[in-house]
Amino acid sequence: MIELTNVERSYRTGPTETWVLRQVNLTIRPGEFVTVTGPSGAGKSSLLNVLAMLDDQWKGDFLFEGEAVQGMTRKQRADLARRRIGMVFQSYHLLDDLTVAENIDLPLSYKDIPRKERQALVADTLDRFNIVGKKDLYPSQLSGGQQQLVGIARAVIHRPSLLLADEPTGNLHSEQAKEIMDLFCKLNQEGATIVQVTHSKENAQFGSRILELRDGWVYSDTSAKRTAGVQS
Repeated sequence: MIELTNVERSYRTGPTETWVLRQVNLTIRPGEFVTVTGPSGAGKSSLLNVLAMLDDQWKGDFLFEGEAVQGMTRKQRADLARRRIGMVFQSYHLLDDLTVAENIDLPLSYKDIPRKERQALVADTLDRFNIVGKKDLYPSQLSGGQQQLVGIARAVIHRPSLLLADEPTGNLHSEQAKEIMDLFCKLNQEGATIVQVTHSKENAQFGSRILELRDGWVYSDTSAKRTAGVQS
């Protein structure tokens, strides 16, 4: 699904060049659940921004489902990301003036989908995530865990090839965090390819593979024991 070859990213401040990604070589297969860890400043968010196609100032080669991202225009990358990638953020990024149902519908508005079909998809998603009763509420009326649940529902409603999560439980208490991570495991078991960035050692073990970055370099790439997750 994803193949990065010698991907590098740096920022220049005056005469000084600061590297945040160095010679990253990475292959992510369909259906993997990859956790990216490392200390602050290791390059985790920079890597996620490259994968999300939010950043186009990197160097190297990036194949996404066989397509060469480095040869695309900014508009082509944005269109591809909108169609094939779902994003979950630590701070939820819900639109305050839209209801839960309207927030979830947002990714579908970029597609040529008939209104009735969109309404049916939103209804199915609300039911799947057990938030039908919240559909007419606004984000400010929800708890942090409920807002993150809506954020995930919005990220997956258009059935993306790749789900990216940036510290998805960073603002949640432990019980809410466990519920969100169990949900990620369930989505992964249903076939979703997931890459999450986290500082939490506990959350890291929910993945099937752990990628550790240090100073922009891939320090280690190992299989997780996956002792946690959805219980059957």
